[in-house]
Amino acid sequence: MLQWEQQRCDEAVADIFGYYSLQLGLPLLQGLRANRMPHRWQALESAQALQDWEQERAQNPAAADHGLTPVLLADPVALPFAEACLDLLVLPHTLETSSDPHAVLREAARVLVPEGRLVICGLNPMSLLGLQRRLERGNSYLPGLGWGPGYGRLRDWLRLLAFEIEAVQFGGYVPAVQSARWLRRWQVMDRVGPVGWPVLGGVYCVVAVKRVVGMRLLGPSWKARSAMVGAPVAARRQPADAAASVVGPGPDRKTDQGGGWEI
Repeated sequence: MLQWEQQRCDEAVADIFGYYSLQLGLPLLQGLRANRMPHRWQALESAQALQDWEQERAQNPAAADHGLTPVLLADPVALPFAEACLDLLVLPHTLETSSDPHAVLREAARVLVPEGRLVICGLNPMSLLGLQRRLERGNSYLPGLGWGPGYGRLRDWLRLLAFEIEAVQFGGYVPAVQSARWLRRWQVMDRVGPVGWPVLGGVYCVVAVKRVVGMRLLGPSWKARSAMVGAPVAARRQPADAAASVVGPGPDRKTDQGGGWEI
């Protein structure tokens, strides 16, 4: 599953250009290794996450050295960045580790520039992996991750925050097993799943773009006033008796003595 997410992140960030990019969480997933921005940073959510990364680096130095070294600790709901300063933000399973995933998305919308990209990797509750975790007691396979928002709810939250989904992919149709023998037997699910039930993958990768409505320039107000000055004005209609007293009966007009109507 981690290998699938790594491939999707490499494809998503390869052609995203800018100056500043940040990955928040899960340093084992090298979400920015294929990106070419001059400033790329790795941040962790807590001191416990930093301690776990140091232990993983001590146990497997070769795998840890290939990624970015964490340079700061940052709260996902209060990032130490100014408004509209990041061109790319990668959140690998950050929503699952947060107690308020909607606040994390609001903070992401704040720090991203207009047309900035947001890459999210998350677990899909509506999947075989999700069913397996519900039936089992505890999360023995993924102990550090909870259940974040499903794709449907995530899509609604992103639209509410003026994000437009650019791409989405599902993967990981094989259930979590510890035996290599059973893992080989379940490999057929990865070949049939994208065709038969694509939205039921165990994980998803979403790429969203921050959209900002542009301004509309208004012309000077004197143009509207000049147009009103040159507009035609309707003449006031006078009563019939007043008009008759001014004009009087003409030589060719005859007045009916009985009814007073002009013929």
